Amino acid sequence: MKLDISSRKDIKDILTTFYEKLLSDEKMLPFFEEIVANKQLDHHLEIITDFWQDILFDTTLYQNNVLQIHKEKHAFTNFKEEHFACWISYLFEVVDNQFKGLIASKMKNRATSIAMVMKVKMNLYKK
Repeated sequence: MKLDISSRKDIKDILTTFYEKLLSDEKMLPFFEEIVANKQLDHHLEIITDFWQDILFDTTLYQNNVLQIHKEKHAFTNFKEEHFACWISYLFEVVDNQFKGLIASKMKNRATSIAMVMKVKMNLYKK
């Protein structure tokens, strides 16, 4: 029986598996090449874990502006609708394979909302 997401470790496990999928996908890899080349993946995972911990458990660890970071990246590596679809697909797959429950559903719902806001802000949203 699958349990719900209940800790930072659970979030980190999700994100570690999720990033393995992203980094093995050649259409997603360009967004992370700099992080990998600079051997910053572990550091990046800690920051993203802070972000998701704040969302899922109402903490206040994440100190960056996630939208601004992605908008700046978009200026150099062009995001497209397919990138967001892939991102959501991989995240949902990892969450669903490992967890089930209210927090797992919350993570997927918030990911969908975040992707929508980013697409709107990057002028990628299609009705």
